Amino acid sequence: MKIGLALAGGGVKGAGHIGAIKALEENGIVISAITGTSIGSIVATLYALGYTPEEMLKLFRYFAKGLLKADPKYLVSNIRSTKSLFGGGMLSGQAIEEAVFECAKLKGISNIQEIKMPIAIPTVDIKTGKEYVFTNQVLQTTAHIIKKDTQKKEYVADAQEENYITNIEIGKAVRASCSYPGVFSPLNYKEYRFVDGGILDNVPTGELKKLKVDKTITIKFPPKETENPRTAISVLFRCVDIMFHDKDTRTAKMSDYVLDLDMPSSSTFDIKKIDACYQIGYQKTLEEIGKIRKIIANTGKM
Repeated sequence: MKIGLALAGGGVKGAGHIGAIKALEENGIVISAITGTSIGSIVATLYALGYTPEEMLKLFRYFAKGLLKADPKYLVSNIRSTKSLFGGGMLSGQAIEEAVFECAKLKGISNIQEIKMPIAIPTVDIKTGKEYVFTNQVLQTTAHIIKKDTQKKEYVADAQEENYITNIEIGKAVRASCSYPGVFSPLNYKEYRFVDGGILDNVPTGELKKLKVDKTITIKFPPKETENPRTAISVLFRCVDIMFHDKDTRTAKMSDYVLDLDMPSSSTFDIKKIDACYQIGYQKTLEEIGKIRKIIANTGKM
């Protein structure tokens, strides 16, 4: 049986994904395909590259400060060109690309096509508002029924173009999916200007189901019911969490099992909470491992 894993975006909370994977592995649940958005794309990529949960956690700790450190040259160039401190974002995102590139290089990989495990990473072209998906798989376009031809008494299907990109450096793909608006600048790639995939697909369960798996597990981070952010940036992140929540919940329902990880308040970019998020992901998965096993064994859904 092929089991797929979909990982939601959520900043530093993504360390919880690593803890969850650790618990799944310890209980003999093998992942055959993976998708991830934003921070989920980093974890998905590292796992698909063959890194162990222990190695991924070490990489998270090692790269965290660098990934969230502004490049003075980038900030100065933005100030000069836009007369604004933030420009396209506080951080260039180049550090993310380089970190993922180095991790892939150690495995002898540079392009997403070279990854063996089926993987899909959503992003959004800010110029057109369209979603694009980086993947190493050849996926068929989907057709949607749009009207009924009353004379012929049959449905006419209109083929919807799926925007898949299968030839790109893995570092650029992950950087694109992680380009959180206002924090990381968009990735300029060919004619596109890519930003965080979470804008349209923060929980990529739909893409996971296209990777020919038998069962799907989705991991996401629901916002706390009550939270009182006190800084401007924490207010912004709280608003984004609330906006994403309803759509994330609807999307996750496509999954055979949904694992909600209740993370510490205001932990989106708090690198001091990496280990705490990891432990929450690990412990919560262990608590629900019996239910997960049951769902995987049965044909019915949760």
